[in-house]
Amino acid sequence: MSLALFPLNTVLFPGCFLDLQIFEARYLDMISRCMKQGAGFGVVCILEGKEVGLAAQGYARVGCEARITDFKQQDNGLLGIRVQGGRRFNVLRSEVQRDQLTVAEVEWLDELPEQPLQEEDADLMALLKALAEHPMVEALNMGTDAAGQQSLANQLAYLLPFSELEKIGLLQVDDPQQRLDAIQALLDELQGDLFA
Repeated sequence: MSLALFPLNTVLFPGCFLDLQIFEARYLDMISRCMKQGAGFGVVCILEGKEVGLAAQGYARVGCEARITDFKQQDNGLLGIRVQGGRRFNVLRSEVQRDQLTVAEVEWLDELPEQPLQEEDADLMALLKALAEHPMVEALNMGTDAAGQQSLANQLAYLLPFSELEKIGLLQVDDPQQRLDAIQALLDELQGDLFA
């Protein structure tokens, strides 16, 4: 499967929303094609290079499909889009086109079926509800409900202030229970650092 990539300094997770301002010709063309074809593009986290200018040289090999849910002309004249995370994927190989757009051959990762929330997920669910009250999170309109473990894990991994590398690691975890356990371990580490 061929997918245009948009390397960013962020990690997108399935079901989560991201607002982007588009101003470079390669991405304006890409968004136009996606909207005409009803297709998505791939968001991968930059490990080396910048978001603008020449194509980023180093980026994570795991990413998330971005589906355009809304768009509007911003006050500054730029195109603003809102995307929602779709399927996760691994990049098999990629090439940079003449216009500096990176196009990759990807394989979709299998998603395990949504599992119901367990009693031990209550603290993490409470954390998600608390995060949802933050103005920046509220602006994304993601809601505060998690349909199950997968949804809870994705939202927390996306919203919590973990490093990009930690978030990439979480995106690679297939099992929602393992992802929640990893999030809890990272939170315990953060808490330990605060009180050290």
